[in-house]
Amino acid sequence: MFSADRGTSRRSVMQGVGLGSLVAALGAWRQARAEATTKPAGQIWRGEYWAQKGEVKLFMSRKRIGAPQKGEHPRPILFLVHGSSLSSLAFDLTPPGLGEYSIMNVFARYGFDVWTMDHEGYGRSTVTSGNSDIASGIEDLKAAMEVVKRETGQSRMHFFGESSGALRAAAFAEVRPDNVNRLVLCALTYTGKGSPTLTKRAEQVEFYKTHNRRKRDREMIMSIFTRDKPGTSDPRVGEYLANVELKYGETVPTGTYLDMTAHLPVVHPEKIKAPVQILRGEYDGIATDEDILELYGKLPNGDREVAILPGLAHSLALGINREQFWHAMHAFLTTPPHVNV
Repeated sequence: MFSADRGTSRRSVMQGVGLGSLVAALGAWRQARAEATTKPAGQIWRGEYWAQKGEVKLFMSRKRIGAPQKGEHPRPILFLVHGSSLSSLAFDLTPPGLGEYSIMNVFARYGFDVWTMDHEGYGRSTVTSGNSDIASGIEDLKAAMEVVKRETGQSRMHFFGESSGALRAAAFAEVRPDNVNRLVLCALTYTGKGSPTLTKRAEQVEFYKTHNRRKRDREMIMSIFTRDKPGTSDPRVGEYLANVELKYGETVPTGTYLDMTAHLPVVHPEKIKAPVQILRGEYDGIATDEDILELYGKLPNGDREVAILPGLAHSLALGINREQFWHAMHAFLTTPPHVNV
């Protein structure tokens, strides 16, 4: 793990502020930390919503412990952004007898109010003639924020994006910094240089330029579990995922594939003001370590880190060692706010 050290000595802190204001600031820090790590008791509640982007309807779902109550203390919000080949269903998998795979369940139990959405052309959202590229994804997220704000009264939240979802989330953070608290970018690529996955994918770039949808059948879904390192995930989970995804068809939009093979970089890390965590599996073929560290080095916020997790490949959430991913992400999202001195 790489992290920026912005530590300040106690002596310099004491010299910079009065004792009374320091005690007050540290008290607020401890209170915020306690609130962020308190787990509510009860059963997981689920809600469904729709965002409107012009004529496009975007399906949204939400999980938390207990139904929302008027006047309750607000919980930290976590918004999950899916990638190129899977809908938001991938964040809420419950394969019988195979263990916990729902990120929504896990982080609801951690005390978060967890939201996600099907982007245009995916899952239950409207299928259009568009290709649902990164720019379209930003507009999707803008529409979703209106729903979250209406339902929770909050406009600032944590974001998690996986693969091209990480590009969507990062690009959104550039243009809507006031909506983003902490940002977790998983299975990310920056320039694409040296990427085995993108080199192979680029062989079809002319198809992506001339077609707005591509085939995404059972074989393709299963390849997510095997293409980087067989054995890092359970193929039975792949079969279950294919069963739920294919209910919505065997094609998905090409826009993010086109962006990732012909238009990188599509994000500008120097414009991302939020604290950022970059997570990747040691066997992930979507990018090289050097590519990720180049983006990391351009992030302006000193509150940033990179974690390379062993025994995992492209999709950390679907890997056998996914508990490491949960732990790393939870630790980052519950980091106490720093005291300005």
